[in-house]
Amino acid sequence: MKNLIVRTVKSPHILVILLVIPLGGFFLYARYSASQFFVCLAISLGVIIGYLIYAYITLNERQAVLSLERSECEERLNLLQVEIAHERQANTALQGKITNYSLLKNLTEKLCASFTLADTSQIIAADVNGVYDRAEMTVIVYLLRSAGELSLIASLRGQEPLNLKAKRGDLYDQWVFKNFKPLLVEDTKTDFRFDSEKISTEDGRTIRSLMSVPLTVGEKTVGVLRVDSSKEHHFSTEDLRFLNTVGNIGAVALENAQLYERVEDLAIRDSLTGLYLRRHLLERLSTEIGRHLRNDTQMSFLMIDLDHFKKYNDRFGHTAGDIVLKTIAMILSDMFKQPGDIVCRYGGEEFCVLLPDCNKKKAGKLAEELRKRIEGQTIILRRERTHITVSVGVAAFPTDATTKEELVQKADVALYEAKASGRNRTVMAKETI
Repeated sequence: MKNLIVRTVKSPHILVILLVIPLGGFFLYARYSASQFFVCLAISLGVIIGYLIYAYITLNERQAVLSLERSECEERLNLLQVEIAHERQANTALQGKITNYSLLKNLTEKLCASFTLADTSQIIAADVNGVYDRAEMTVIVYLLRSAGELSLIASLRGQEPLNLKAKRGDLYDQWVFKNFKPLLVEDTKTDFRFDSEKISTEDGRTIRSLMSVPLTVGEKTVGVLRVDSSKEHHFSTEDLRFLNTVGNIGAVALENAQLYERVEDLAIRDSLTGLYLRRHLLERLSTEIGRHLRNDTQMSFLMIDLDHFKKYNDRFGHTAGDIVLKTIAMILSDMFKQPGDIVCRYGGEEFCVLLPDCNKKKAGKLAEELRKRIEGQTIILRRERTHITVSVGVAAFPTDATTKEELVQKADVALYEAKASGRNRTVMAKETI
C-alpha cells in the first residue's frame, strides 16, 4: 500500500485520472439522476481529501528519509575524499622514500668500490650535491685527524671543487663535533644559538642557512658532513634526516678507507722508522725511470750508510740503536719532502733517497748538506751526548746508469768508496763512458 501511494504521488497523471474520472461520473449522476447523491459526493470528496493528506504525509516522510540518506552518502563521499588525499600523500611519501633508498643504494655501491680517503670523500660530496641539486649550495666533508682536529678533505659547489681557506671548520662545525648531534640552522641571522657576528668565514662566503651532521661509527666520530647555502630557509628537517642517513653510511666508508690506507702503509713502510721499504722503492724506480726517459730529464739516487753503527749497538744496546735509526729517519724525512721525493730504509742501517727531476750536481750538494746535518746532530743515549756520522754514495740517471738495477749498484759502489776512504764523506759515482 505504501509503495502504491509513493508511486501515485510520484506520477501526477495517474493521480489526475484517479480523481477526475470518479468526480466527473459523480457530477453527471447527481445532475441527471438525483440531487441526494451530492451527499455521497461529499463523502467521496472527504475520502479523497483524506487520501491526499495521507499521501502528502507519506511523501514528506519519504523525502526526509531520502534527505538523511543523501547526507549519509555525502558524508561517506567526504570521508572517501579524505582517505584518497591521505593515500595520495602516502604514495608521494613512498615514492620519495623509494627515490631516497635508490640514491642510498647507488651511494653504497660506489663507496664499496672506493678504497682511498680522497675518492671516498669526493663520492660522498658529489652524491649529496646530486641529491639536493640546489643552486648556491656547498657540500663540505671534514675528517678528524689524529691531533683531534677537523681537517678539510672535500668541498664542492655544484659539481665543481671549491677551494676553501677554512681548513678546520668554523663554529658550526665545532658545535656538531663537540655535541655529537646534527645541526639545522634555517637562518644564521636569527638563530639564537650562535652569534653570527662572531662567525667569520676565512674564505668570505655568505652563509645564511646550513645543516651539518657528525660522521660517527658507534661511539667514535670520524668527521663532519656539512651542507650550507647563501639563501635562508634553504633546508628542512626532512633534508637533515636524510643527510644524517647519508652521514651514517659515509662514516663507515671513511673509516674503512682509513683502515685500508693504514694496511697499505704497513705493507710498504718500515714499522720502526715509518719510511718506505725497499720493495716500494724498487717499484717506484721503474715508474720514474720510464717517466724520465719520456721527458728526457735526470733524477738522482742517494745511498746512505751509518758509520760504525754496530759499535752503538754493542755499547748502548739495541734499544739505543733504534733511537739512532729513528733520529736519522726524522732528519731524512725533514730534508727530502719535495713532491716525488722518496725516502726509504733499504735494510739494517742503510737508507736511500730517490730524487726525481734532480741532476747529479744538485744531488751531491744535498747529500753533503745531509751529511753535515747528521754529523752535527746530538743524540742522547743513556744520558750521554753522542754523535753519529754517515757515508753517502750518489748516482744519477741517465748520467751514470740506464736501468734501475744499475742505478742502485752505482750508488752502492760510490757508498763503498766513501766508507773505504775513511767514512763520513760523500762520493759521486763515476760516470759511464
